[in-house]
Amino acid sequence: MEQTLGPERAAVIDPAAIRHNVRTIASYVHPAKVMAAVKAEGYGHGAVTAAHAALEGGADWLGTAHVSEALALRAAGIQAPILAWLHTRATSFADAIAEHIDLGVSGWEIHPVAEAAESLQRPARVHLKIDTGLGRNGCTIEDWPELLRTAAEYQERGLISIEGIFTHLAVADEPDRRETDEQLDLYRRALEVAQEHRIVPDLRHVANTPAALSRPDAHFDMVRVGVGVYGQSPFADRTTEDLGLRPAMELRTTVANVKRVPAGQGVSYGLTHRLDQPTALALVPMGYADGIPRVAVHAPVWIRGRRYQSVGRVAMDQFVVDLAELDTEVSVGDEVVIFGGDSGIEAAEWGAAAGTNNYEIITRIGERVPRLVVDSELTPLPGTGSAGDAQLPGQGPR
Repeated sequence: MEQTLGPERAAVIDPAAIRHNVRTIASYVHPAKVMAAVKAEGYGHGAVTAAHAALEGGADWLGTAHVSEALALRAAGIQAPILAWLHTRATSFADAIAEHIDLGVSGWEIHPVAEAAESLQRPARVHLKIDTGLGRNGCTIEDWPELLRTAAEYQERGLISIEGIFTHLAVADEPDRRETDEQLDLYRRALEVAQEHRIVPDLRHVANTPAALSRPDAHFDMVRVGVGVYGQSPFADRTTEDLGLRPAMELRTTVANVKRVPAGQGVSYGLTHRLDQPTALALVPMGYADGIPRVAVHAPVWIRGRRYQSVGRVAMDQFVVDLAELDTEVSVGDEVVIFGGDSGIEAAEWGAAAGTNNYEIITRIGERVPRLVVDSELTPLPGTGSAGDAQLPGQGPR
């Protein structure tokens, strides 16, 4: 019998899970403040939805990569402190300053930021970034004294206010790697050099989600957490459940077709998979245009209370699932959960099937997939209850 409830496909977003995750992380890093990263449309969950939920869960700050993302939050009426840190020559620093958005500064930006502040007759709030080993944004330790001198001069002229000094960690998701210790040592050295230039900001921030959950020595005054806010584990050997977090996204659709096929049947483009026995195949109406990785191999789905695997290449709009038997009970219209919800399937499993990680899986879900916001504390999803009290990492059910 066909099941025609809800949209054809949806990413169901649970703000209660985001609130729970922020409370959990905040309880672990206290007294450090929490900045919730809501860049990339809130890691695919919807930036405004994620921002509101994170703030309700106790986040002190919001973080975006681009100023344009921060301006969109302001336009939505969100007045919490926001930091934006990735800029180009086209970045509107004046708009950011006018909207009280803090700006990450790695080097060249210091001059156009100061010019914009002078034109507005309003100081820009900046956070100086030191590259301690990631090799992306951030000032090198060799150029750090010059950046500090320039920043101090602009601060003395009333054009900027130095609010923070920060860096970003490269391998905190692999807790045994010595590079994190090396990065923290270099960061502390950078703070000492800043103090020599009489720059002692209120906010020192380093830790991302994995460091927030595994490196108390990296907490400083604030942590910047991203994937953990959305209930995803940053560790290869610890699940979301292990960390006491709750996934905030369930990706679901319905079966578009079911048919019986003989042994030897090829599946999808390139015929990279052939069936070794007669079986039934189900067609799932989502593909790489929706964010399903084209390269995913034998990825899991949940239909009628059972796990099944995808077979063959993912196409633009669809992929195929082997139902593993001829006389299947699966029928057109049955719900398919790709990950999340009560399925027990984590985004990380799709990441493993595609040779990537859960970060990419949740952020790549396309615009053709509507975000359906269902707050489980107000309207519980089938089979779920309301969110409980926050738990410290490692204290959740296993």
